[in-house]
Amino acid sequence: MERLWRMEARSMNDDDSIDWIARAGTRAKGKRPAYFEDPATDRTLSILLALAGEVSVVKERLDTVERLLDEKGTISRADIQSYAPDKDAAYERALATKEYVARIMRGVQQDMEAMQAIERPVEEISVDLRDN
Repeated sequence: MERLWRMEARSMNDDDSIDWIARAGTRAKGKRPAYFEDPATDRTLSILLALAGEVSVVKERLDTVERLLDEKGTISRADIQSYAPDKDAAYERALATKEYVARIMRGVQQDMEAMQAIERPVEEISVDLRDN
């Protein structure tokens, strides 16, 4: 990963462009994890999580733009690129990101909670059904 960062830094300094499309198509080493029986479901999950990550980045960038506009009234790309949130802004962003991830993963969390719920033994359910 460090090598990649050095390459990107060198390319950015030399005004060379990086072929992000080609880079995105490279395969990771090792076997791809499978979480579901259907590989299409795994691919869909992968795509959705990648999109969620991209939206999170856009939300932070928008927050940067809004804060800079509130502070300065007008901004440049350099202002956006060099912005570093103060402690309070970083806390607010972290909280917003945590809430965002919780909303996205709500269905998964509810399913996990349902699986952890204590279920009555089948024998008790049978007795209740028989007696009622």
